[in-house]
Amino acid sequence: MTTTSAGAVALRPATDADRDHLLAVYGSTRQEELDQVAWPAGAREAFLAQQFAAQDHEYRRHNPDGSFDVIEVDGVPAGRLYVDRRPGDLRIVDIALLPAYRGRGIGAMLVRGLQEEAAREGRIVSIHVEHSNRAAALYERLGFALAEDLGVYRRMEWTP
Repeated sequence: MTTTSAGAVALRPATDADRDHLLAVYGSTRQEELDQVAWPAGAREAFLAQQFAAQDHEYRRHNPDGSFDVIEVDGVPAGRLYVDRRPGDLRIVDIALLPAYRGRGIGAMLVRGLQEEAAREGRIVSIHVEHSNRAAALYERLGFALAEDLGVYRRMEWTP
């Protein structure tokens, strides 16, 4: 646990009991795009649940040894941090906070912690970021650079 001006920030492994929270975090990351569609009653929720389940399945399939953690602030679930510690590469699979917790330095603090871990172990830190994702500016401020343009995504890396 780390105490910041945003509160006490801690990570804990996600469990099946966290499904609703993780779905809410996922939904909050897609809100702008989904707001562009007029959804019939219940359709948006069903779509989000299906998309979340597919994403979660793929994340776990491609990162079987990854850590899938809930971010807590003052003991309250606030987001998710998924990391795959690969040989030579500490891969941030996903980091997301609920809107009420964004812009408070929590994400930057967590990424800096991963950078410190990677530096101690002689690894890079990498993340795939959609071109439209505003968080790319945060990663650039933290020293990440473009490693590869993959169309919709760009792979960014930080090297100690």
